[in-house]
Amino acid sequence: MLSKSHLKALSFIREFIVHEGYAPTLSEIALGIGIRSKGVVHRYVQALAQEGVIELHAGRKRGITLPEPNKERDMTLPLAGRIAAGRPIEAIEDQVRVDLAAFFIGPGRFALQVCGDSMEEAGILDGDMVVVAQQEHAADGDIVVALIDNEEATLKYLRRNPQGDISLIPANSAMVPMVYAAERVRIQGVVVGQLRTYGKR
Repeated sequence: MLSKSHLKALSFIREFIVHEGYAPTLSEIALGIGIRSKGVVHRYVQALAQEGVIELHAGRKRGITLPEPNKERDMTLPLAGRIAAGRPIEAIEDQVRVDLAAFFIGPGRFALQVCGDSMEEAGILDGDMVVVAQQEHAADGDIVVALIDNEEATLKYLRRNPQGDISLIPANSAMVPMVYAAERVRIQGVVVGQLRTYGKR
């Protein structure tokens, strides 16, 4: 996943190529984005190349080029199923893929479509897509994908209670938290992004 610093370097490289007609050197990039270390710039450039937003040509002083406009990149994540935002429902794997912006792409990330209104006060509405970072640990207050009894998945705020059980808390004042013994709940991921289309659904 590209950081703000990576994107700043990418923006400078693109603008430099457009205005000068050739690529900047590492020293010129460092000067242009306001850092001193060419080593840091080198790491930025390598990361940009790994993401496919620039191309590197070994042995050339100005060996950076931009990809051809018609070069296709896979900017999708698997739509892993539908996730309950009301009563828990089974999360069923799907073959559909969802196009996402580059900053949503990362190792272990996947998309889920929200069903229900239990997270509406957190701004997560029925039909929205959430982007989830797959991980088994989460902090209290995170919005998590929780698997209950290895059968049902739900999207809720996580809270660990002093007595050792776990509350899965909706963001809907008309609903009550669901409380489970800790061994019944397995964290599958933490929400890191959200997508919504407007108009007809």
